[in-house]
Amino acid sequence: MANIKQQKKRVLTNEIARQRNQAIRARLRTEINKFNALVEAGDKEAAEAQLRVASRQLDKAVTKGTIHRNNAANKKSGLAQRLNKMA
Repeated sequence: MANIKQQKKRVLTNEIARQRNQAIRARLRTEINKFNALVEAGDKEAAEAQLRVASRQLDKAVTKGTIHRNNAANKKSGLAQRLNKMA
């Protein structure tokens, strides 16, 4: 552990941010996995609803600074392509 007061505070705040980012990424992966399972099952209506949920979680992760906006855009695009291929 650091001796400098400011660095001690940064260690604590970095840990809080790390845990928050980890939780956001876990939630994101869960929603994407749910979408992928629905696509595999062939349930298009439920997959469309889950796509909206996953897209919203991606947008929230961007606003929190957990992932880059281009990364979220690429993921949303890929999910939409998977949905459109179901037809």
